[in-house]
Amino acid sequence: MYDIVIVGAGVTGAMTARELSKYNLKIALTEKCNDVAMGATKANSGIVHAGFDAAEGSLMAKLNVKGCSMMAETCKKLSVPYKNNGSLVVAFSDEEKEHLNVLYERGVKNGVPDMKIISKDELREMEPNISDEAVAALYAPTAGIVCPYELTIAATECAVSNGVEFIRNCEIKGIRTVADKLVLDTTQGEIETKYVINAAGVFADEIAKMAGDDSIHITARRGEYFLLDKSVGNLVSHTIFQCPGKMGKGILVAQTVDGNLLMGPTAEDIDDKTDVSTTNSGLNNVKTFAAKSIPSVSTRNAITSFTGLRAHENRHEFIIGVSDSNKRLINAAGIESPGLTSAPAIAQYIDGIVKNLFEGITPRDDYNDTREAPVRFRHMTDEERAELIKKNSAYGRIVCRCETITEGEIIDAIRAPAGARDVDGVKRRTRAGMGRCQGGFCGSKVVEILARELNTQVNEITKFGGNSKILFDKTK
Repeated sequence: MYDIVIVGAGVTGAMTARELSKYNLKIALTEKCNDVAMGATKANSGIVHAGFDAAEGSLMAKLNVKGCSMMAETCKKLSVPYKNNGSLVVAFSDEEKEHLNVLYERGVKNGVPDMKIISKDELREMEPNISDEAVAALYAPTAGIVCPYELTIAATECAVSNGVEFIRNCEIKGIRTVADKLVLDTTQGEIETKYVINAAGVFADEIAKMAGDDSIHITARRGEYFLLDKSVGNLVSHTIFQCPGKMGKGILVAQTVDGNLLMGPTAEDIDDKTDVSTTNSGLNNVKTFAAKSIPSVSTRNAITSFTGLRAHENRHEFIIGVSDSNKRLINAAGIESPGLTSAPAIAQYIDGIVKNLFEGITPRDDYNDTREAPVRFRHMTDEERAELIKKNSAYGRIVCRCETITEGEIIDAIRAPAGARDVDGVKRRTRAGMGRCQGGFCGSKVVEILARELNTQVNEITKFGGNSKILFDKTK
């Protein structure tokens, strides 16, 4: 019997679990996949938005601006890389230049600080590789970049360290109300809880319906991306947007916190909430529109392409609060962009709801809202590396040459709270396999280490859980 079960271990669920782990409550964070950050979070742009896009007066706008202001300190506490690089919305015509004024005025009303509209010459000085066709830009210096799955992993580790139980491979099949509790029918058996927090991303409407709430309507909005090699990461220093359209903020060109270059996403509403395939037409659109902003960008430097799904609610608003249909259901639905930015503020918002539901709630005496920084061998000096290897020789064995990732780091990722259980889990925690060769060199070694640490056979190790086994025994 739990006090709270959080459904969905994306960035919203993970940050909420961390926030609520400060209380003397029994909390479970459930995820239908084999790891955290497996839905919209893992294929997120990683942009910390300043807050001028969302409609003034909306909950989305309020939590966007607040979340942006919280992100640097949140990342510091969780030992997650964050960069305050600022953003530029570029206009390519006089009509688009007028739209910059609309965005600026909206940003002012939303409380976004220090924005300004800059001229073509100022823009060129800030971004030498910008297109000659650009005529002006809206500059928002408070915007930044963060790694979405690193933030989610860190928040989950923090939550688990504070007593939250993480239950992976736990798909919700049904929810029924029994007296003063909810009973969840799951692939891990029945789970009883006083309250459910619905942070299920594109499936949030389906979870809500199971609990008797049919007021939420989520459409999966597919976005396709290119990720380019670090050798071209310095083509831009700010996040470069084009003027937004009705489907979103358009194709961006931005650095990642790890120094790669990201281009995308497209925006296409689809019926299949599991379709993360890439398409020729989508990727061609990414190339075309990215080149409109930065003509010198080329997909010859691409190391991978991928697709993410955004949870677009028909009202284009965050739906956060106790359900009118079931007082034991707390929805956190429609968390599309700027959901990543808003996540720390969303967690605090839900904290306020939970405090009203539990009378006499008390904080834990031993609560710790920080996470110890993991070893990052690639960022160490030679002296620091030598000292580390003296203590543990596993840090002296390089597994991933592209990213300089050691066996010690991979072992740490597996042994961490809510640690990696598959190849992609190791990849997201350490970057082993994220370089130019995309795991061609280190993949087999990662499988071997996983099997050893998890005390299983190599042919039981998967790429991302389920039936995604890396190796097969042809004799069976």
